[in-house]
Amino acid sequence: MDQQAKFSVGIDLGTTHCVLSYLDLEQEDATVEVMSIAQMSAPGTVESYPQLGSFLYQPHEHEMSPSSRRLPWTDQPTALVGAIARNLGAKTPIRLVSSAKSWLCHGGVNRRQAFLPAGSPEDVAKVSPIRATELYLDHLQQAWNYSNPQAPLAEQDVTITVPASFDPAARDLTAEAAYNIGLTNITLLEEPQAALYHWIDHTHDAWREQVNVGEVVLVIDIGGGTTDLSLVEVTEEDGNLVLNRIAVGEHILLGGDNMDLALAYRLKMKLAQDGKELQPWQIQAMSHACRDAKETLLSANDVESVPIVVPSRGSKLLGATLKTELTRQEVEQTLVDGFFPQVTVTDHPMQKPRGALTQMGLPYAQDAGITRHIAAFLTKQANAQGQETQDSMPFNMPGMPVAPAEFIKPNKILLNGGVLKSELLAERLLNTINQWLTDAQTDPATLLEGSDLDLSVACGAAYYGAVRKGEGVRIRGGIASAYYVGIESAMPAIPGMPMPMEALCVAPFGMEEGTECNVPSQQFGLVIGQPVHFQFYGSTVRRDDLAGTHLDYWTPQELEELPEIQVTLPVSEGRREGEVVPVTLQSRVTELGTLQLHAIAADNGQRWHVEFDVRDGHSDSDESSSISE
Repeated sequence: MDQQAKFSVGIDLGTTHCVLSYLDLEQEDATVEVMSIAQMSAPGTVESYPQLGSFLYQPHEHEMSPSSRRLPWTDQPTALVGAIARNLGAKTPIRLVSSAKSWLCHGGVNRRQAFLPAGSPEDVAKVSPIRATELYLDHLQQAWNYSNPQAPLAEQDVTITVPASFDPAARDLTAEAAYNIGLTNITLLEEPQAALYHWIDHTHDAWREQVNVGEVVLVIDIGGGTTDLSLVEVTEEDGNLVLNRIAVGEHILLGGDNMDLALAYRLKMKLAQDGKELQPWQIQAMSHACRDAKETLLSANDVESVPIVVPSRGSKLLGATLKTELTRQEVEQTLVDGFFPQVTVTDHPMQKPRGALTQMGLPYAQDAGITRHIAAFLTKQANAQGQETQDSMPFNMPGMPVAPAEFIKPNKILLNGGVLKSELLAERLLNTINQWLTDAQTDPATLLEGSDLDLSVACGAAYYGAVRKGEGVRIRGGIASAYYVGIESAMPAIPGMPMPMEALCVAPFGMEEGTECNVPSQQFGLVIGQPVHFQFYGSTVRRDDLAGTHLDYWTPQELEELPEIQVTLPVSEGRREGEVVPVTLQSRVTELGTLQLHAIAADNGQRWHVEFDVRDGHSDSDESSSISE
């Protein structure tokens, strides 16, 4: 941490909103504050809000005059982001960039390629996911610097939050976006941990009275684009309570955006009954209107319906007749039953057969039932808790083996994310989970009361800056997956059969950021000077594998295949192209949570290293490899 930093700044870089909070490190007993972010809300109008919408609007060249594009710190803003982008994009969605965060972690596309807004006409200017991320961060930086000219953001201790399920490549791309706008003194923090840090800060020392040793906290974060799940175990060390993050869920693209679209399609069917058909772009526009209507109907008990006006491109198309309304009953029925069904803990997400051809888009969850995804997560992590012993298991006969747990049973639940501001949705979620616990003859889980579900992640990130200085309670974690590299088997070729792969653990579960380890194993042959590929795997359930563990068999539930990395490792002096160099392996987890694999020549100690898919593997010019003596 930079000792000269005056502020610890937390940035929640969300799918639909960004929030910036700060803590004065020089002021004793300072509290975390949320910065009000100046932004355009309409042409020529500037307003300040606690959130910056994660939207970018690409206007037509004649759509806005230069005089209407003004911010307090410049007359020539780089981009239209925030409230104005959301408002203009609701009318012309083909010019709106959204969900850049989801694209940033999509390994199936080149995240440096300019293709957003996805599917828009050629005359709409395109940006890459990483560039959109830079523009959001840059607006936050300019707003901060305007308000704090004596303490530029680049000189502060900045913590940026990412989903716990982000893989090392997505973490690295997030950090790269920050570096590209001059923010080099940054730390990355998992969003569920940030929410828990805010709860600790919000309750002060009273948090110790609300949790007990041996308990498990389930953090459920449902935002605009994702559902993020984490488990934190409460343990004891030297008489003090210690919090350990023991598991994270998969990256689930399922959240408020899906709900808005579901409501839009419900209204589409209602209009169709009246003989009125909508074009795809109108459904997109209507989903934005449904977002605002949904928030009103879920928060205001005295409002029973909200009018919805569907935009059109001319009176001859559909006239002024495309008006409808969204009712409270329609919202509750669509969202509660559709996204939070009352299921059993054995009901897991349904995988439907996929079409052979599909549009290139985000890998959204096929099953919209969030409760089914939570059930699958708790079942998959049934044995994640490290403190449970045979003596503590119920109905255990001496000398009899204990049956594996059906699912891990949380004692406390912490909710986060704008979706769960709705008491109706939060109550259905809590009731469903507690029904699972009741059926398992376990005490129901209790809710840990937080504060503003929209702002807690940023506030927790700012508080984390003080924790890193030794003030407060630190949540232990390390990397949330064990990582493996694929090794081709040295067996004779068999016609029609691919060469079998084995997996070598190069980074064990929980390996701390900023550490490295030698991978104990035999030497391997490394091909240099020719195109090669590295296959990596990850596992959130093989928690006991040490570095060097060699697997020749695993089930699909144990290891997940990650995007391969294609590189050509450079040839150093004294080596030749295509040479197979005997090497040993060493891994390092950077301070940002990215993984580096080093291959060290056995004869002279030369090093080659490969980083986790940080260059997307789409072109030889983007290789992520280097050599050092």
